[in-house]
Amino acid sequence: MEYSIGEVDKVSNDKDDDYPATAVTTWSGYVYQGKIALHHALKLINQGDLDFELQLDSSDDFAIYKNGKLISAHQVKAKIGKYRSVYSVALEKSAAIELDRTAGISRYFHVSVKIEDTNDHIGANGETVKFYAYGTNKHCGLGEIEGLTKEIIRELCTSRGITVSEKLLKHNYCLLSEKISTKAIEIHRMVQEDKNKANQAAHTNRITAKSLLDDIINQNPYNDADYYAIELKSDLHNHLENRLDQNLAMMSDDAYSRACKLFEHIRAIEISEMKALCQLIKPSERFSTIQKADIRRYSELIEAMNVEPIFKQFPHYLDKSKTFYLPTALDLPLIDDHEGCTSDLLEEMESNGDLLKLLFEYNHLIPSRSIKSFIINTKYTNSDDLSNQDVIARIDSNITKSLCLSIITKEDAEARLNDK
Repeated sequence: MEYSIGEVDKVSNDKDDDYPATAVTTWSGYVYQGKIALHHALKLINQGDLDFELQLDSSDDFAIYKNGKLISAHQVKAKIGKYRSVYSVALEKSAAIELDRTAGISRYFHVSVKIEDTNDHIGANGETVKFYAYGTNKHCGLGEIEGLTKEIIRELCTSRGITVSEKLLKHNYCLLSEKISTKAIEIHRMVQEDKNKANQAAHTNRITAKSLLDDIINQNPYNDADYYAIELKSDLHNHLENRLDQNLAMMSDDAYSRACKLFEHIRAIEISEMKALCQLIKPSERFSTIQKADIRRYSELIEAMNVEPIFKQFPHYLDKSKTFYLPTALDLPLIDDHEGCTSDLLEEMESNGDLLKLLFEYNHLIPSRSIKSFIINTKYTNSDDLSNQDVIARIDSNITKSLCLSIITKEDAEARLNDK
């Protein structure tokens, strides 16, 4: 359950004014609560509880049910402020008796920043709301929750005789995070598109403890063809989450809005499209080798462009001639880098038919950094040329016009795109 910034303002002047106007509730809703819900659910499983169901996005940010009855209700607040008074309205709402929240159930309040007073809140109705404890702390930042959750996964695997590598640990964490995100999107779609009430959608789409444990026990990333796409999706999420968490106060409203939209787009994209997107982020390399620096350059380019991107299939731009322009993580700070980029792209296209097909549609690439635009002439005239040696021979004889890739600077792209 979220409350508006206006409600916060009425409670106290001891608030933080460092965030863009729409940041507080969006941040809490889209980033933090799923990670906290996963952590709490796995903590219960690790304690031997396998009979509960996790419910997302209803009257509470998440809740735990057993045999159809609400056991614990959880409110999650991220990046709201360091003063307890800022949370007064939300704490009182957490204490309310309504819907499934009957008298005497456990009520927990999760915060991401340390506040000066984390004593229990006693509501006007006498109900108690406890600040959730993470070991000896009663707060947990975004940068900490992943490590705490992975440690629980490690303990669950070890107790069941499963050898845990860092790769397996990361895969399981990515997989479970994806499960939570997918369910949240499904509930949101039901509410928005099917016009179901939020509570009904949440009640009928709970996640069982057993399904979470089964995902940990039964998944083997070494036999999973989609492993790298899942991993890269998680890396993109983590970068955007950490960027918003650490740089929120320094971001313009436009940059913040684009970062949020990119996060939402990545969160909803199918794995098949994710593979293609990861390939297009760094077309000079195989998608499984994208580094964190590439992810940073890609997202920061989208934030910095003086044009609103189109978040459909792959984030892109269209000029007045309906030509596609694609942001990338290509980094070409020197003129000498152009030759290496050309060589890498041509080599990758020759051995990567999927990339070749994509570049026939998206052949205007915007590097994250380049001081000059340039053209790369290829020997391909259509996406089937990869295995057709006769066609390649004709192209080499200059009989047929080949595909040209346009590597266009951010400034040149903005000029074209804003020329309406």
